[in-house]
Amino acid sequence: MSKAGFSPIAGCDPRVLILGSMPSEASLKQKQYYAHPRNAFWYIMGGLFHFSAEAAYAERTAQLKKNGIALWDVLRECEREGSLDSSIIASSIKTNDFSRLLTLHPSIQLIVFNGATAEKEFKKRVLPDLNRRHQLIQMIRLPSTSPAMAALSREQKMAKWSVIVSYTT
Repeated sequence: MSKAGFSPIAGCDPRVLILGSMPSEASLKQKQYYAHPRNAFWYIMGGLFHFSAEAAYAERTAQLKKNGIALWDVLRECEREGSLDSSIIASSIKTNDFSRLLTLHPSIQLIVFNGATAEKEFKKRVLPDLNRRHQLIQMIRLPSTSPAMAALSREQKMAKWSVIVSYTT
């Protein structure tokens, strides 16, 4: 089944761009990033930037913008049954326009991949076509906030994700 992602969330001068692969079924249904109740993303962001993970979606996204965080997915479209990245049909992948986003937001200093699939698809399908300046932006992969990545607790994930705080102050 064909899936289409969301527009980016970005304030005026984001310094960190967090990239997932493609929204889950729960996210697509609710039209919200990281809407699955067991996904640790909002718990982690709330903990790192001192806002409630239970706040209304508009408030949570406003807090990201206020703290210099932009949010998007590597994939613009793909075919996938269910929510697992492993179910994405590689031949169906269409990526988002990162040249445009990075040109509009030259303040981005760090690209963070929320899990292995986001990193793999970005480096394979997007990075080679970026200009040299954009290719030189620092990039790191952090543990997926997805409930499917159960090897680490929410607290352990938050500890690893805390590296982004120094880029936002």
